Amino acid sequence: MESDISLDLPSDLASGSAKTRKDAAQRRSEFAEAVLAGLTRKPRSIPSRFFYDACGSELFEEITRLDEYYLTRTETALLQEYGPEIAERVGAGRVLVEFGSGSSRKTSLLLNALMPVPAYIPIDISADFLTEAAEWLSERHDGLTIVPVLADFNTTRTLPQIARGKPLLGFFSGSTIGNLTHDEARAFLANAARLLGKGSAFLIGVDLKKPVSILEPAYDDAQGITAAFNLNLLARVNRELEGTFDLANFAHDAVWNERAGRMEMYLVSLVRQTVNVLGREFSFAENERIHTENSHKYSVSEFQVLAARSGWRPVEVWTDADNLFSLHLLQA
Repeated sequence: MESDISLDLPSDLASGSAKTRKDAAQRRSEFAEAVLAGLTRKPRSIPSRFFYDACGSELFEEITRLDEYYLTRTETALLQEYGPEIAERVGAGRVLVEFGSGSSRKTSLLLNALMPVPAYIPIDISADFLTEAAEWLSERHDGLTIVPVLADFNTTRTLPQIARGKPLLGFFSGSTIGNLTHDEARAFLANAARLLGKGSAFLIGVDLKKPVSILEPAYDDAQGITAAFNLNLLARVNRELEGTFDLANFAHDAVWNERAGRMEMYLVSLVRQTVNVLGREFSFAENERIHTENSHKYSVSEFQVLAARSGWRPVEVWTDADNLFSLHLLQA
């Protein structure tokens, strides 16, 4: 369809430039460094941010459609139901700044409630995610200026010129904040407060604490899609880092850590084995684990305390009837 959208994609996102190739090489280097360091330490781990190559992203989209995975559909329903109320609370004329390109459908729901907005600024480390999100949203929102920022949303310090002097609304969906440790979450929230500035607002999706009977199937579904998503991390090592992992020799495991208040995902070695990554050997004992993800769950009051310690004032919270998920509105 034709659109009169002003889609201000930076030149290195809009075309296959030398900078894009350099960024890809840098991302491979960062992946290699993280994998080698994570496999060397004990207990072993690989950061969850590396799940999302093209194959991993497709698998995650399948996960969001599973009956067991309540998070996406519940947050989407909250945005549909409370979007107008959220827009009324934050006020008109705010630039929307999204941390991570996120789910375009959820972003679209929020944009529908907020429109008109001066600009939408997604921040993501993946140029592909940014371009796809920008193009999808540009087809659905007339008059919207989209200015992607290729950066790590945990540490970025500046926003484009179009955001300066305007009131801002941050958006961080999908309970992605749950993947961060409490210290990392505080650092992220504090940096977001500095980036968005005084008087800004922040809408954050936060998964709530609930019975293990609901949590564990959400991270270990009957169809095995989450297992395939987790195992794809080893397949990515094979594809990109000359890895020799035999995926049949590893199994997915998801457990609830009551003390830490989080779901944890692991890849478990089923046999004694040795694998190679970039020419380096790593030996695994039977039942030795690679930690791949944390997903912290919060009560409403726990998250509000965390936000308050990070430079934000809790303003409002919306939850579903079953108390599965929450949307928090904060103010700097």
